[in-house]
Amino acid sequence: MEIHEETTNLREELKAVKGRIGELEQRVEHLRVSRRVLMNLLEKVEREKVALIHSLEKENVRLQRDNTRFAKWIFSKNREIVKLQEKIDEYKEKA
Repeated sequence: MEIHEETTNLREELKAVKGRIGELEQRVEHLRVSRRVLMNLLEKVEREKVALIHSLEKENVRLQRDNTRFAKWIFSKNREIVKLQEKIDEYKEKA
């Protein structure tokens, strides 16, 4: 009778261990899927970051170019003002 009980207990333990192994295998598979999803998201974020950096660099170049153009325009207008002021001063001296 003892051998029969031990055999029954061992079978139950074996069944429980097999069930636990099945659960752990499922968890491992879920972790693999989760890892793939996270890696895909990470790659997507990296691609978006590179695209954003590229876009911002282009915008920065454009803004610097526009700023240089505007500074040259202001400088030329300032020269015109100085020349006109000199002409005014000359006419005042003549008068």
